[in-house]
Amino acid sequence: MAATPRIPWHGVMVATALPLDDDLAVDFDAYAAHCRSLVDSGCDGVVPNGSLGEYQTLTAGERARVVRTAIAAVGGANVMPGIAAYGAAEARRWAEQAADEGCRAVMLLPPNAYRADERAVLAHYAEVARAGIPVVAYNNPYDTKVDLTPALLARLYEEGHIVAVKEFTGDVRRAYEIAEAAPGLDLLIGSDDVLLELALAGAKGWVAGYPNALPRACAALYRAATAHDLERALPLYRALHPLLRWDSKTEFVQAIKLSMDIAGRPGGPCRPPRQPLTPEQEKAVRVATEACLGLEAEAAAEAGADA
Repeated sequence: MAATPRIPWHGVMVATALPLDDDLAVDFDAYAAHCRSLVDSGCDGVVPNGSLGEYQTLTAGERARVVRTAIAAVGGANVMPGIAAYGAAEARRWAEQAADEGCRAVMLLPPNAYRADERAVLAHYAEVARAGIPVVAYNNPYDTKVDLTPALLARLYEEGHIVAVKEFTGDVRRAYEIAEAAPGLDLLIGSDDVLLELALAGAKGWVAGYPNALPRACAALYRAATAHDLERALPLYRALHPLLRWDSKTEFVQAIKLSMDIAGRPGGPCRPPRQPLTPEQEKAVRVATEACLGLEAEAAAEAGADA
């Protein structure tokens, strides 16, 4: 009997960092290799052109090529592009591009050019849903100033505009409120440092940051957490948490890229206006990363033993 296809927004979907060279040009070859390595290391797919991928600094041509590069590397079924844009029509065009090239889901922020009201949010998602590809909402009220509350998510879901939500508020109580308001809406872990709490609350996936640097250890943590294997999950979570919490800080892109460099993965600099970490921040990230490299080696050894 053929295996049931994986629901494309379930599992560990890595919000990919984008390797840049010293001239701040995108290293597409390194990005392709990074995407392949993530999937080979136990992650389920990739999310290009999210905030971690610095999509706001990319030209339209670069942004389209990032998606095509990810698809060529791991297959469209394993790619869920971020399609955020200032206008709903532009976001819909990015959704159509993703669908045309074989992706099976996309991820969309609410309007983020201004503090949109509920009517605007509903219209925004309705317009993008016209592309005919499943839409995962992304709730990040810190950056967008628009909160996709459980009640609003329920309306978006009931009207057929979204299939899931990447929940980034860090408020674990939202998991239960969303489940009550919209029982069929899938909850995805949106911030790395509440992974265990949201996994225990029933999350179906993780739009993840730190697997960019430590994919095997992070995938092992996710599998244990969603299986409610606390004997395995808790020690991993405690050990990784000094790194995972950087995913919720303003400097998350710089921190994750530094951890990638330390772990031997292609990170590199960031495009302006992001600035390098301060010496104190760099030291904290470096110490925490080096302390976790052994966990990655152990997870790799365990994966090899299970193969």
